[in-house]
Order: sequence, then C-alpha cells, then structure tokens
Amino acid sequence: MLTRLLIAALVLVCAYLVFEFGRIQANYNIVEAGRERQAYEDHIDELDDEIAELKEAIAILETNRDIDRAAYQQVEASLVELQARIQEQTNEIAFYRGIISPADGKAGLRVQDLRLTRSATERAYNVRLVLVQSLKHDRTVSGDVGLFVEGVQDGSDVSYPYSQLLSSDAESQWAFKFRYFQDFDREIVLPDGFTPESIRIEVRSKTRSISSIEERYAWAASSG
Repeated sequence: MLTRLLIAALVLVCAYLVFEFGRIQANYNIVEAGRERQAYEDHIDELDDEIAELKEAIAILETNRDIDRAAYQQVEASLVELQARIQEQTNEIAFYRGIISPADGKAGLRVQDLRLTRSATERAYNVRLVLVQSLKHDRTVSGDVGLFVEGVQDGSDVSYPYSQLLSSDAESQWAFKFRYFQDFDREIVLPDGFTPESIRIEVRSKTRSISSIEERYAWAASSG
C-alpha cells in the first residue's frame, strides 16, 4: 500500500517537473506572466480613460459646432441684411444722382426705371414706371405717357397701345406732372395668343422747352 502511494506521489512529482520544464522551455515565467497581465490591465484602464476623454472632447466639439453653426447663420443673416440695405442705399443714390447729375450730363425728361412683373391674374402684368427730370428743376414738367407693347400674334407683327391693354374699369389716360420725379404703377392685360417682344414708352411733354422722349425695351417680366 505504501509502495503504491510512493509511486503515485513520484508520478505526480514527475508530471509537475515535466510541466515546469515545458514552461521553462517555452520561456514561460509565472512572475513575468503576472507582470504582463498587470501591464495589459493597466493599458486597458488607460484606453478606457482615453475613450472617456475622447467622448467628452466629441461632445464639446459637437456643442461648439452647433454654436458655430448658429453663429454662422446669425452672421450670414446679418450680412444678407446689410448687403440688402447697402444695395437699397446704392439704388437710392443712383436714383437721385440720375436726377441731380446724370452720367451722360443731359438735362430733361428721362425714364429712370421700368419694371414688369407678373400679376395674380393670368396674362396680367404690373408696369412700374419712374420718370425723372434731370439737372434743371426750375419748372414743373407735365404731359402724358404712351405705352405700346409690341410682339407677334397669329404670325404677324402687332403693336398694342396702352388703351387696348386695360381692364374695363381702368383709366385710359396716363398723365404726369412733376418737378423732380414721379413713379407709376399700372396693370396691363395681354390679349390671348399674343407673344410680347418689346415695350415702347413715349413720354410726351406739354411743357415748352422740355422735349419729349421715346424709349424701347425688350420684354422681360419677373415673377414679382
């Protein structure tokens, strides 16, 4: 019985020695393995800390991005508003310079602005006309406006006068009287089948020494 126990113990000891020999042959060391394990665990902890820091940094960047975006939109809106105001003031300056000191230096009547915009009614258009008297303003100029829309209908060239482009209740007379400038808004309705190509404006002066003028513009209507 004792012999068997001694043999069993010897077998276990031999097995352990073989196991340890194998680990030594594989360069395995319990102490070194413990150190490596601890190093890995420490590195994992470091990575967890870095991940937490990165998440915090991302949250800060997202917040800054939203703040920057809001600030950008606010700045952009302010710039658009300022640009619109600058353009408006530039247009006003050009308008008054056209009255006081026109670029061509010519005195007398002139069409300062003509704009066509579509109205809500089909084939109806709003005409905005601005007349000015340049340089000399020592007298009031008076007269009337003649408007003609020229184009094509049924393959033929046609010119419709203002009186034929009005609704039934509109005033057919287009008189003016001013010293510096006068602006008008009129609505015209184009006939069916008519394709406009140009618009001709006659500013007929009834004031002596102030000449009448005539201008022709290509038809270009905006959506309003």
